[in-house]
Amino acid sequence: MHPTLIAYGNLALAIICEVGGSALLQRSDWFTKLVPAAATGLCYRVSFYLLSVALKDIQLGVAYP
Repeated sequence: MHPTLIAYGNLALAIICEVGGSALLQRSDWFTKLVPAAATGLCYRVSFYLLSVALKDIQLGVAYP
């Protein structure tokens, strides 16, 4: 598989994780509920990791917006 295609797949998964983390952030009620707060942190960590992997093959000006 082409590395650029894999990078765009990682970018898409990073976007999905970030949206999921943002949705869970509201459900965590300002981090007072443990399970949604932990899931929010996990989603954001996975999102940043996938973004960093995608940035190896995609320019920052394309990936970040």
